[in-house]
Amino acid sequence: MSNTVTAVRVHHYGGPEVMQLEQVALGDPGPGQALVRNTAIALNFYDVYERTGLYPVDLPAPLGCESAGVVEAIGEDVHDIKVGDRVAVLAGPGNYAQAMIADAGQLVVLPEGMDDKVAAAAMTKAMTVEYLLERCFKVRRGQTILFHAAAGGVGLIACQWAQALGARIIGTVSTTAKAELARQNGCDVPLILGQDNLVERVMEETKGAGVPVVYDSIGKDTFEDSLDCLARLGMLVSFGQSSGEPPPFQPRLLAQHGSAFITRPDMHDYTATRQELVSSADRALSMITSGKIRITIGQTFRLADIVEAHEALERRRTVGSTVIIP
Repeated sequence: MSNTVTAVRVHHYGGPEVMQLEQVALGDPGPGQALVRNTAIALNFYDVYERTGLYPVDLPAPLGCESAGVVEAIGEDVHDIKVGDRVAVLAGPGNYAQAMIADAGQLVVLPEGMDDKVAAAAMTKAMTVEYLLERCFKVRRGQTILFHAAAGGVGLIACQWAQALGARIIGTVSTTAKAELARQNGCDVPLILGQDNLVERVMEETKGAGVPVVYDSIGKDTFEDSLDCLARLGMLVSFGQSSGEPPPFQPRLLAQHGSAFITRPDMHDYTATRQELVSSADRALSMITSGKIRITIGQTFRLADIVEAHEALERRRTVGSTVIIP
């Protein structure tokens, strides 16, 4: 069977303008694979990192790492997914497309009644929050934590999740409007970067003790302040670099910040096995379907407008999650 679909590809690294819409022929799914017709596609910073070459890929390359859709065909040795299932596709490459051949081991069947746009907007982000707050550093009731980019897709979920765990959340945002959105989603103390003195405010809120953990997806612009906000024996969880890579540092810097710990987690290591992936997805789905987490889709774009979508994300013009409609 031959199936020609519109997909996004890049032939060299660069800005949003390097992305091109192309016609791509899909064959039949092979062993362990499934053909998925996408109905909603997620926009993630991971896609930007691949597009710019921060995370190198073989060129020319398809883009996209998360979507929701319907299984139209399966290959041999696929046992827990069937034709007609509504699924989340939790790994690419190639999700920026009308349809794709996907690794069946990266598919999760969606609960009945879950909207496809919500699934695309939420699954990887909620699973990221799951491993950040419950496994990378286990947040406990009564703790005060700092989470950067609190009004982003991951941040809004993290604020609600931390609140459900009984923690108090200090979150950073870039505008007054985003501060209010973060507050509405469980952020106790939203701080505006460039306006509020982050370290001073964190120390005020913790009576000089600092926080046991900082979750930092911004990187270069916040790295030093994040360390300065830590309590003794605190942990900096650096899980992104929207402003660029954090600067190089000598290990003694950690001793100078109260024998701090630093980790750079990657979701692939926390969902390396099928059991780990399904467990994380089930936990995320339970938080969403129970109503403990509400998903904010701040904007949607057509696949034909993917350049505009990337520009909005990189210029911090987005709030919550962004969904691409194929």
